[in-house]
Amino acid sequence: MARERTTHRCEQCGSHAPRWTGRCPHCGAWNALREERLSPPPPGGMPEPVVLAAVGAQGGDPRPTGIGELDRALGGGLVPGSVTLVAGEPGIGKSTLLLQVAAALAAAGARVLLVSAEESAEQIRRRADRIGAPVGQMSLLATTSLTGAAAAVAHHRPELVVVDSVQTLADPALGAAGSVAQVRACAEAFVALAKQHDIATLLVGHVTKEGTLAGPRVLEHLVDTVCSFEGDRHHAVRVLAVVKHRFGPSGELGVFAMGERGLESVADASAYMLADRRPGAPGTIVAPVLEGRRPLLVEIQALVARSVLGTPRRVAQGIVPGRLALLLAVLERHAGCALGTMDVFASAVGGVRVHEPATDLAVGCALASAALGIAVPDDLVACGEVGLGGEVRQVAHLERRLAEAARRGFRRALVPCGAPTAPAGIEAVRVGDLAEAVATLR
Repeated sequence: MARERTTHRCEQCGSHAPRWTGRCPHCGAWNALREERLSPPPPGGMPEPVVLAAVGAQGGDPRPTGIGELDRALGGGLVPGSVTLVAGEPGIGKSTLLLQVAAALAAAGARVLLVSAEESAEQIRRRADRIGAPVGQMSLLATTSLTGAAAAVAHHRPELVVVDSVQTLADPALGAAGSVAQVRACAEAFVALAKQHDIATLLVGHVTKEGTLAGPRVLEHLVDTVCSFEGDRHHAVRVLAVVKHRFGPSGELGVFAMGERGLESVADASAYMLADRRPGAPGTIVAPVLEGRRPLLVEIQALVARSVLGTPRRVAQGIVPGRLALLLAVLERHAGCALGTMDVFASAVGGVRVHEPATDLAVGCALASAALGIAVPDDLVACGEVGLGGEVRQVAHLERRLAEAARRGFRRALVPCGAPTAPAGIEAVRVGDLAEAVATLR
């Protein structure tokens, strides 16, 4: 009898190793190798390659979902046969969003199947009634069985399948739900069904406490699109960021507001985020940021207070803590703002998370404004990266950022010296370093 062939796959990077070791030889992750059985080679001869020029480019057109911001982020909608993974923290609104998508497509006449492995049919119906989702002829299957769900999809062949969630479906032959083998098997099964029957598939995925997608890293490579659904559950704003997209550009963004009727698309995100801004207060300034190809105006706030602790606090919300520490050091060393004995709080308002260094200049100006007690002019925005020497550096697509600021009524912008010509309606105030920018506030 032939011996069963096995391998060990890393759940972090997806690489193979012939035998188990404590550390993955490719990515260095500890205790990440898991044993897997190798499938026998498929029967038949060698497949023949085709000439790329002979392959038709038609087909694969996205179908609008009826959810404006989701269609914007996905480049028009869901492509038949595509598999999209929507990942986010528990309670952020993933199930609500996908229920709205399923209901909208069902109301438009599409055949929709919702596979729920976490909630009962009654719970989903109550949510649909609560948010006013028109369920129409949408079909629902409440099961935790992978084989049962796959059989139902293959039999009914809907146009859209929603699986909530990929971590809770299980095949009894592969062990407990949520394990590496289970998650990978679930993803492979639905990917195969989607490609075979041209079914647009939405998979819900959870994230770990570190904010990364739960399950094996290979899961992200199996699907066509990976969306990260983010936000602060204490704020209404939710952001859908497209991390990977095989049918269009990645990095696109959709903005939603959570209300009593579910998630609503926010077409003018800049106006929504600045609606409660209080002009004339020290420590606040607006930064034009770019998410994908979409410019947004985000209010940056800072608060500085004398510390009563031995080690002053440094609190960053919505911005990178390391950039805050860097800017505090640059302000003290190059701009004459000594904040070493002060508690410092900095925040991107509204529950959004800003990761790009283009907000450095705005954060630095907000800190200086709070420390000096001088309000930033209401018509001023700031955009630029700050280096270790205090210099203000160029950022990408500055014209698009400033055009958005001009559209919202801002008339001046602090920008690097080498910045291109500002668009009509806004004046570029060029500064060489952070100290020069702070001097404009005095």
